[in-house]
Amino acid sequence: MATEEYGAKDLAVLEGLDAVRKRPGMYIGTTDSQGLMHCLWEIIDNSVDEALAGFCDRIVVTLHTDGSIEVEDNGRGIPVDKEPKTKLSGVEVVMTKLHAGAKFGNSSYNAVGGLHGVGSSVVNALSSRLDVWVDRDGLTHHMAFHQGHPGVYADADPANPSPDSPFKRTRKNRPTELEITGEVPAKRTGTRIRYWADAEIFNSTAEFSYEQLIDRVRQTSFLVPGLRIVVVDESIPATGDASVDEMREVDASDAEAGQDAVAVAQADEAAYTHARVEEFYHTGGVKDFVDFLSHGEPICDIWRIQGEDTYEEETQAVGEDGELHASKVTRTCDVDIALRWVNGYDTVMRSFVNIIETPGGGMHVDGLMNSVTKQVRKTIEANARKLKVNLKDQQMRVERDDIMAGLVAVVTVRIAEPQFQGQTKDVLGTAQVKPIVTRMADAQFGEMISGSKRGYKEQSGRVLEKIVGEMHARVQSRKAKEVTRRKNALESASMPPKLSDCQPGNDDVAELFIVEGDSALGTAKAARNSGFQALLPIRGKILNVQKASITQMLSNKECAAIIQVVGAGSGQSFDIEQSRYHKVIMMTDADVDGAHIRILLLTLFYRYMRPLIEHGYVYAAVPPLHRIALAGSRKGEYIYTYSDDELEGKLADLDRNHISYNPDIQRYKGLGEMDADQLADTTMDPRTRMLRRIRMEDAAQASEIFSLLMGDDVPPRKQFIVDNADDFDRSKIDT
Repeated sequence: MATEEYGAKDLAVLEGLDAVRKRPGMYIGTTDSQGLMHCLWEIIDNSVDEALAGFCDRIVVTLHTDGSIEVEDNGRGIPVDKEPKTKLSGVEVVMTKLHAGAKFGNSSYNAVGGLHGVGSSVVNALSSRLDVWVDRDGLTHHMAFHQGHPGVYADADPANPSPDSPFKRTRKNRPTELEITGEVPAKRTGTRIRYWADAEIFNSTAEFSYEQLIDRVRQTSFLVPGLRIVVVDESIPATGDASVDEMREVDASDAEAGQDAVAVAQADEAAYTHARVEEFYHTGGVKDFVDFLSHGEPICDIWRIQGEDTYEEETQAVGEDGELHASKVTRTCDVDIALRWVNGYDTVMRSFVNIIETPGGGMHVDGLMNSVTKQVRKTIEANARKLKVNLKDQQMRVERDDIMAGLVAVVTVRIAEPQFQGQTKDVLGTAQVKPIVTRMADAQFGEMISGSKRGYKEQSGRVLEKIVGEMHARVQSRKAKEVTRRKNALESASMPPKLSDCQPGNDDVAELFIVEGDSALGTAKAARNSGFQALLPIRGKILNVQKASITQMLSNKECAAIIQVVGAGSGQSFDIEQSRYHKVIMMTDADVDGAHIRILLLTLFYRYMRPLIEHGYVYAAVPPLHRIALAGSRKGEYIYTYSDDELEGKLADLDRNHISYNPDIQRYKGLGEMDADQLADTTMDPRTRMLRRIRMEDAAQASEIFSLLMGDDVPPRKQFIVDNADDFDRSKIDT
């Protein structure tokens, strides 16, 4: 309970890294899995900063079996000489002093991603043990820390260090001498840090994510062309005799011998002996990144916006007297943006400052999208007649969501001392970046989207057609929602005339059967329960929307009718809460044509009403192929089978058990051949029918499959059929 007395004795003064351990969330956000991974990012980012500065081309991240993580680079190495002010070695200053490092000035680094002298020391403070080795001047220097404090561990086996080994802490305010542990070639430099996260800091649910590490390493290799990053997972047993230490020697000798990158890569592959070793190396920068992120058929090539500009910024600089003084400095802003549009409505936007991802965007993203939106609207207005846009209609105005549908973009800027909103750098806050990006995009993207730049006229036409199509889809979706919400009987009059709707008031159990052909519709009307089952017939095979544009899809009667009847919109504006049915059931004939129709319907759902599949609303009816009429004492009973193989097996069972049956087996050529009772029992009655729920476990993989099987590019589809012909399984189709 708080007391009324409050004096200086109540004040707590936390020195050194104690403040970090007391309030870790201030520095790494959280102490769960996110914070655990954030510590690793800080160590990796410091190595990447060396690469950005041009002094490092290789980083190795090793996951040890004891839970520790090691990051090694071949950069310049942390300084090992004495820092004049503190009289401590550069290693001890960097690892134990907050806001200490070379990234406050402009001499050693220009564009960096580290926390400006905070990252390494924070990770040190939150580790039960941290060891750092520095290769410089032909020697390997070593220093160890326990919970941020320097000292010496007495490891029983130096080759297998442990945070549980006896530790002797260096006396307060006494410098810790760097231990010389060996010699290295004179030209070899670099830093190696191994740390054990402190269980006293991170909660019990904190878990390391290998997948997040790989994603982060991969994106870094895209953002820093020419940087090779290797991840070694030692939890998987080794397969040979060569060790990681031997691999380092191979790389060092290769570098001194002047071998090229291919030779070094081959040496790496030969030296690594672990089952899980992943290596990342790219030279195309953000263009390669966009290509990697793109799924689906591209509408255009990858467009690039690049340039450099300067801006002035008032900052606090350290003067010769060691004091901070306000001064204006001229900063350089490098901009590198790649973007393309693909079929579909998903948006993939990745933004970075230096090599740090900014999930919340910021000034660089705002600058780009402001320009893109302005230039697209300007070009559409100039080509309104060609694009069939009525400028007098206030609803026919392109919105940012229309532009971003299907957009894949990577936005990067490199600046010195970026300002972020929050310690974890989710949003770029340096305001001067926004007008720079806008000006560059106005000039370069403006030429591309208007088609005035050579080679872009056809591409820009396809992009504009897609964007206008998205606008029409959004407008029509809004109108459809207004007229399809089932509130009274008058609203059903606006539905397609062939829709046989169910009675209102059963929205939570309502089912929509999409029926192949008018003949099957007549039988289905008699077989359905009109209280909650609606019927919508389609005529044959609908439009393949994977090949068609969004405008063609919207003008197709069957596609438009399905979207209107479902009543939840399409594309990005689709709202699953507005769906008029909780089951959408494809009821087609049990033959190859029926299977093709189902694929076409699924393509429509996947491209424009994907949440229906994601929420498990889409089903395929499973009508029987055969009916066996039993005879003798069981006359009047029937057995239905769903494939030729099942029929043969069932007949063999009947013969084996001496059960008589009519040898004239009825084979259904289509749903229309069944009478109402048969269709209800086998396909429509929830008590006796069989349905297959359509699931989508992996959206990215599903997108690739739909593009392959239903897209315009024929050779890959042909090759897929050839490659998988031997694996064909008749039991997986309905014949």
